[in-house]
Amino acid sequence: MLINNLYQVIGKTPLLRLNIDVPNRSRIYAKLEMFNPGGSIKDRLGIALIAYGRKIGAVKEGTTIIEPTAGNTGIGLALAAQQYHLPVKLIVPEKFSFEKQTLMRALGAEVINTPADDGIKGAIAKAQSLAKTIKNSYVPLQFQNPANPDIYYRTLGPEILQDLSGQKIDAFVAGSGSGGTFVGTTKFLQEHYPKMQAVTVEPEGSILNGGPEHPHRIEGIGVEFVPPFFDQIRVDQVKTISDDRAFEYVKWLAAHVGLFAGSSSGAALAASLQLAKELPSDSTIVTVFPDSSERYLSKGIYD
Repeated sequence: MLINNLYQVIGKTPLLRLNIDVPNRSRIYAKLEMFNPGGSIKDRLGIALIAYGRKIGAVKEGTTIIEPTAGNTGIGLALAAQQYHLPVKLIVPEKFSFEKQTLMRALGAEVINTPADDGIKGAIAKAQSLAKTIKNSYVPLQFQNPANPDIYYRTLGPEILQDLSGQKIDAFVAGSGSGGTFVGTTKFLQEHYPKMQAVTVEPEGSILNGGPEHPHRIEGIGVEFVPPFFDQIRVDQVKTISDDRAFEYVKWLAAHVGLFAGSSSGAALAASLQLAKELPSDSTIVTVFPDSSERYLSKGIYD
Protein backbone atom coordinates (compact mmCIF):
# COMPACT_ATOMS: atom_id res chain seq x y z
CA MET A 1 0.00 0.00 0.00
CA LEU A 2 1.48 3.31 -1.10
CA ILE A 3 0.73 6.33 1.11
CA ASN A 4 1.73 9.98 0.97
CA ASN A 5 1.80 10.62 4.72
CA LEU A 6 1.30 8.78 8.00
CA TYR A 7 -2.05 10.42 8.69
CA GLN A 8 -3.59 8.26 5.96
CA VAL A 9 -3.07 5.12 8.06
CA ILE A 10 -4.50 6.35 11.35
CA GLY A 11 -7.44 4.10 12.15
CA LYS A 12 -8.67 1.00 10.32
CA THR A 13 -6.73 -1.09 12.84
CA PRO A 14 -7.10 -4.89 12.99
CA LEU A 15 -9.84 -6.53 15.04
CA LEU A 16 -8.40 -9.74 16.48
CA ARG A 17 -10.48 -12.68 17.60
CA LEU A 18 -8.63 -13.96 20.64
CA ASN A 19 -8.14 -17.70 20.35
CA ILE A 20 -8.41 -18.33 24.07
CA ASP A 21 -10.66 -20.33 26.34
CA VAL A 22 -13.52 -17.91 27.05
CA PRO A 23 -16.20 -18.81 29.63
CA ASN A 24 -19.62 -19.88 28.32
CA ARG A 25 -18.28 -20.57 24.82
CA SER A 26 -18.27 -16.84 24.14
CA ARG A 27 -15.96 -14.86 21.86
CA ILE A 28 -13.71 -11.90 22.63
CA TYR A 29 -12.56 -9.57 19.86
CA ALA A 30 -9.89 -6.93 20.52
CA LYS A 31 -9.30 -3.80 18.44
CA LEU A 32 -5.51 -3.50 18.17
CA GLU A 33 -4.92 0.24 18.44
CA MET A 34 -1.16 -0.09 18.91
CA PHE A 35 -1.04 -0.51 15.10
CA ASN A 36 -1.64 3.22 14.61
CA PRO A 37 1.52 5.05 13.45
CA GLY A 38 2.03 6.80 16.78
CA GLY A 39 1.48 3.53 18.60
CA SER A 40 -1.85 4.12 20.32
CA ILE A 41 -5.56 4.82 20.05
CA LYS A 42 -4.86 8.50 20.80
CA ASP A 43 -3.51 9.09 17.27
CA ARG A 44 -7.17 9.38 16.29
CA LEU A 45 -7.74 11.96 19.00
CA GLY A 46 -4.66 14.04 18.20
CA ILE A 47 -5.88 14.64 14.65
CA ALA A 48 -9.41 15.36 15.89
CA LEU A 49 -8.41 17.88 18.56
CA ILE A 50 -6.39 19.99 16.16
CA ALA A 51 -9.06 19.76 13.45
CA TYR A 52 -11.67 20.92 15.98
CA GLY A 53 -9.42 23.77 17.09
CA ARG A 54 -9.03 24.91 13.49
CA LYS A 55 -12.78 24.62 12.94
CA ILE A 56 -13.64 26.93 15.86
CA GLY A 57 -10.83 29.35 15.02
CA ALA A 58 -8.74 28.57 18.10
CA VAL A 59 -5.86 27.08 16.09
CA LYS A 60 -4.22 29.36 13.57
CA GLU A 61 -0.76 29.74 12.10
CA GLY A 62 1.80 29.48 14.88
CA THR A 63 -0.67 28.56 17.63
CA THR A 64 1.01 26.85 20.58
CA ILE A 65 -0.84 23.67 21.55
CA ILE A 66 -0.82 23.07 25.33
CA GLU A 67 -2.31 19.88 26.74
CA PRO A 68 -2.30 17.97 30.04
CA THR A 69 -1.76 14.29 29.29
CA ALA A 70 -0.75 10.92 30.68
CA GLY A 71 1.22 10.40 27.50
CA ASN A 72 -0.60 8.87 24.55
CA THR A 73 -2.73 11.93 23.78
CA GLY A 74 0.44 13.98 23.90
CA ILE A 75 2.09 11.71 21.36
CA GLY A 76 -1.00 11.88 19.15
CA LEU A 77 -1.12 15.68 19.38
CA ALA A 78 2.60 16.07 18.66
CA LEU A 79 2.23 13.84 15.61
CA ALA A 80 -0.84 15.72 14.37
CA ALA A 81 0.74 19.14 14.96
CA GLN A 82 3.67 18.36 12.67
CA GLN A 83 1.60 18.78 9.52
CA TYR A 84 0.79 22.38 10.54
CA HIS A 85 4.23 23.15 12.05
CA LEU A 86 2.63 24.03 15.38
CA PRO A 87 4.64 24.18 18.62
CA VAL A 88 3.41 21.79 21.31
CA LYS A 89 3.81 21.91 25.09
CA LEU A 90 2.66 18.83 26.99
CA ILE A 91 2.03 18.86 30.72
CA VAL A 92 2.74 15.41 32.14
CA PRO A 93 2.64 14.26 35.78
CA GLU A 94 6.04 12.86 36.72
CA LYS A 95 4.65 9.39 37.45
CA PHE A 96 3.98 8.49 33.81
CA SER A 97 6.33 6.39 31.73
CA PHE A 98 9.74 7.60 30.61
CA GLU A 99 9.22 6.05 27.17
CA LYS A 100 6.09 8.06 26.42
CA GLN A 101 7.78 11.29 27.45
CA THR A 102 10.78 10.43 25.27
CA LEU A 103 8.50 9.82 22.28
CA MET A 104 6.77 13.18 22.79
CA ARG A 105 10.13 14.94 22.73
CA ALA A 106 11.22 12.95 19.67
CA LEU A 107 8.18 14.32 17.82
CA GLY A 108 9.23 17.87 18.69
CA ALA A 109 7.07 18.58 21.72
CA GLU A 110 8.26 20.23 24.92
CA VAL A 111 7.41 18.15 27.99
CA ILE A 112 6.74 19.97 31.25
CA ASN A 113 6.43 17.77 34.32
CA THR A 114 4.15 18.38 37.29
CA PRO A 115 4.35 16.64 40.69
CA ALA A 116 3.10 13.07 40.64
CA ASP A 117 1.02 13.65 43.78
CA ASP A 118 -0.95 16.41 42.02
CA GLY A 119 -2.20 13.89 39.45
CA ILE A 120 -3.94 14.89 36.25
CA LYS A 121 -5.80 17.69 38.07
CA GLY A 122 -2.45 19.35 38.72
CA ALA A 123 -1.47 18.98 35.07
CA ILE A 124 -4.77 20.55 33.98
CA ALA A 125 -4.23 23.51 36.30
CA LYS A 126 -0.67 23.97 35.02
CA ALA A 127 -1.79 23.86 31.37
CA GLN A 128 -4.49 26.46 31.96
CA SER A 129 -2.16 28.80 33.85
CA LEU A 130 0.56 28.43 31.20
CA ALA A 131 -1.90 29.26 28.42
CA LYS A 132 -2.60 32.62 30.08
CA THR A 133 1.06 33.56 29.62
CA ILE A 134 1.41 32.52 25.97
CA LYS A 135 -0.27 34.58 23.29
CA ASN A 136 -1.95 32.57 20.51
CA SER A 137 -2.14 29.35 22.52
CA TYR A 138 -4.83 26.68 22.71
CA VAL A 139 -5.60 24.06 25.35
CA PRO A 140 -7.75 21.37 23.65
CA LEU A 141 -8.42 19.76 27.08
CA GLN A 142 -9.38 16.27 25.99
CA PHE A 143 -11.33 15.74 29.22
CA GLN A 144 -13.99 18.25 28.15
CA ASN A 145 -13.56 18.60 24.39
CA PRO A 146 -16.56 17.33 22.35
CA ALA A 147 -14.17 16.23 19.60
CA ASN A 148 -12.95 13.47 21.93
CA PRO A 149 -15.98 11.15 22.02
CA ASP A 150 -16.98 12.33 18.55
CA ILE A 151 -13.88 10.95 16.82
CA TYR A 152 -14.52 7.49 18.25
CA TYR A 153 -18.21 7.73 17.37
CA ARG A 154 -17.20 8.51 13.78
CA THR A 155 -14.31 6.06 13.39
CA LEU A 156 -13.87 3.31 15.98
CA GLY A 157 -17.53 2.39 16.31
CA PRO A 158 -18.16 2.12 12.54
CA GLU A 159 -14.93 0.17 12.06
CA ILE A 160 -15.99 -2.42 14.65
CA LEU A 161 -19.39 -2.76 13.02
CA GLN A 162 -17.80 -3.22 9.60
CA ASP A 163 -15.14 -5.63 10.89
CA LEU A 164 -17.80 -7.94 12.33
CA SER A 165 -19.94 -7.78 9.18
CA GLY A 166 -23.16 -7.28 11.10
CA GLN A 167 -22.51 -9.96 13.73
CA LYS A 168 -24.44 -9.15 16.90
CA ILE A 169 -22.42 -7.52 19.68
CA ASP A 170 -23.53 -8.41 23.19
CA ALA A 171 -21.06 -6.25 25.11
CA PHE A 172 -18.48 -3.53 24.55
CA VAL A 173 -15.67 -3.29 27.10
CA ALA A 174 -13.19 -0.40 27.24
CA GLY A 175 -11.14 1.46 29.80
CA SER A 176 -11.86 5.03 30.78
CA GLY A 177 -9.32 7.80 31.28
CA SER A 178 -10.78 10.86 29.59
CA GLY A 179 -13.79 8.67 28.76
CA GLY A 180 -13.81 9.60 25.08
CA THR A 181 -13.07 6.17 23.61
CA PHE A 182 -15.61 4.38 25.79
CA VAL A 183 -18.39 6.95 25.38
CA GLY A 184 -18.04 7.65 21.65
CA THR A 185 -17.75 4.01 20.64
CA THR A 186 -20.52 2.90 22.99
CA LYS A 187 -22.84 5.63 21.72
CA PHE A 188 -22.42 4.43 18.13
CA LEU A 189 -22.74 0.72 18.91
CA GLN A 190 -25.78 1.17 21.18
CA GLU A 191 -27.58 2.88 18.29
CA HIS A 192 -27.21 -0.38 16.36
CA TYR A 193 -27.51 -2.79 19.30
CA PRO A 194 -29.70 -1.11 21.97
CA LYS A 195 -29.43 -4.10 24.32
CA MET A 196 -25.63 -4.22 24.11
CA GLN A 197 -23.99 -3.97 27.52
CA ALA A 198 -21.57 -1.07 27.93
CA VAL A 199 -18.86 -1.95 30.44
CA THR A 200 -16.02 0.36 31.33
CA VAL A 201 -12.78 -0.66 33.03
CA GLU A 202 -10.80 1.11 35.72
CA PRO A 203 -7.84 0.22 37.93
CA GLU A 204 -8.04 -0.04 41.69
CA GLY A 205 -7.40 3.53 42.83
CA SER A 206 -9.83 5.06 40.32
CA ILE A 207 -13.13 6.43 41.61
CA LEU A 208 -15.86 5.24 39.22
CA ASN A 209 -16.92 2.36 41.46
CA GLY A 210 -16.85 4.54 44.56
CA GLY A 211 -13.55 3.24 45.88
CA PRO A 212 -10.86 5.45 47.42
CA GLU A 213 -8.46 7.24 45.09
CA HIS A 214 -4.86 6.04 45.32
CA PRO A 215 -1.87 5.47 43.01
CA HIS A 216 -1.90 2.56 40.57
CA ARG A 217 0.55 1.07 38.08
CA ILE A 218 -1.90 0.69 35.19
CA GLU A 219 -1.44 3.67 32.85
CA GLY A 220 -3.85 5.28 30.42
CA ILE A 221 -7.04 4.51 32.33
CA GLY A 222 -8.36 5.51 35.74
CA VAL A 223 -10.00 8.77 36.73
CA GLU A 224 -9.82 11.34 39.50
CA PHE A 225 -13.25 12.70 38.52
CA VAL A 226 -16.19 11.31 36.55
CA PRO A 227 -15.71 12.21 32.86
CA PRO A 228 -18.44 14.67 31.79
CA PHE A 229 -19.04 12.64 28.61
CA PHE A 230 -20.60 9.81 30.62
CA ASP A 231 -24.03 11.46 30.61
CA GLN A 232 -24.25 10.80 26.84
CA ILE A 233 -24.69 7.02 27.21
CA ARG A 234 -26.04 4.22 29.35
CA VAL A 235 -23.24 2.62 31.37
CA ASP A 236 -24.17 -0.88 32.50
CA GLN A 237 -21.14 -1.83 34.59
CA VAL A 238 -17.79 -0.63 35.85
CA LYS A 239 -15.19 -3.37 36.24
CA THR A 240 -12.37 -2.58 38.66
CA ILE A 241 -9.16 -4.51 37.94
CA SER A 242 -6.08 -4.79 40.14
CA ASP A 243 -2.61 -3.91 38.88
CA ASP A 244 -1.47 -7.49 39.44
CA ARG A 245 -4.31 -8.96 37.39
CA ALA A 246 -3.77 -6.52 34.51
CA PHE A 247 -0.03 -7.21 34.41
CA GLU A 248 -0.69 -10.95 34.57
CA TYR A 249 -2.70 -10.71 31.35
CA VAL A 250 -0.10 -8.45 29.71
CA LYS A 251 2.44 -11.23 30.23
CA TRP A 252 -0.05 -13.85 29.08
CA LEU A 253 -0.77 -11.97 25.84
CA ALA A 254 2.95 -11.82 25.02
CA ALA A 255 3.63 -15.46 25.89
CA HIS A 256 0.55 -17.04 24.31
CA VAL A 257 -0.70 -14.64 21.62
CA GLY A 258 2.56 -12.96 20.63
CA LEU A 259 1.03 -9.56 21.32
CA PHE A 260 2.89 -6.76 23.09
CA ALA A 261 -0.02 -5.00 24.79
CA GLY A 262 0.03 -2.29 27.45
CA SER A 263 -1.33 -2.53 30.97
CA SER A 264 -4.70 -1.00 30.06
CA SER A 265 -5.06 -3.80 27.49
CA GLY A 266 -4.38 -6.37 30.18
CA ALA A 267 -7.08 -4.77 32.31
CA ALA A 268 -9.51 -4.81 29.37
CA LEU A 269 -8.91 -8.52 28.79
CA ALA A 270 -9.32 -9.31 32.49
CA ALA A 271 -12.62 -7.42 32.57
CA SER A 272 -13.83 -9.10 29.37
CA LEU A 273 -13.16 -12.56 30.78
CA GLN A 274 -14.98 -11.65 34.00
CA LEU A 275 -17.93 -10.40 31.98
CA ALA A 276 -18.06 -13.56 29.86
CA LYS A 277 -18.89 -15.53 33.01
CA GLU A 278 -21.96 -13.31 33.55
CA LEU A 279 -23.34 -13.24 30.00
CA PRO A 280 -25.39 -15.95 28.27
CA SER A 281 -23.47 -18.61 26.39
CA ASP A 282 -22.27 -17.88 22.86
CA SER A 283 -21.98 -14.12 23.49
CA THR A 284 -19.81 -11.71 21.51
CA ILE A 285 -17.66 -9.27 23.48
CA VAL A 286 -15.65 -6.51 21.80
CA THR A 287 -12.87 -4.73 23.64
CA VAL A 288 -10.04 -2.30 22.86
CA PHE A 289 -6.30 -2.73 23.36
CA PRO A 290 -5.16 0.92 23.37
CA ASP A 291 -1.37 0.65 23.11
CA SER A 292 1.78 -1.46 23.28
CA SER A 293 3.80 -2.71 26.23
CA GLU A 294 6.98 -1.34 24.67
CA ARG A 295 6.29 2.12 26.07
CA TYR A 296 6.16 0.74 29.62
CA LEU A 297 9.32 -1.36 29.81
CA SER A 298 10.90 1.06 32.30
CA LYS A 299 7.87 0.45 34.53
CA GLY A 300 8.71 -3.25 34.79
CA ILE A 301 5.68 -4.40 32.83
CA TYR A 302 7.24 -7.84 32.24
CA ASP A 303 9.04 -8.18 35.58
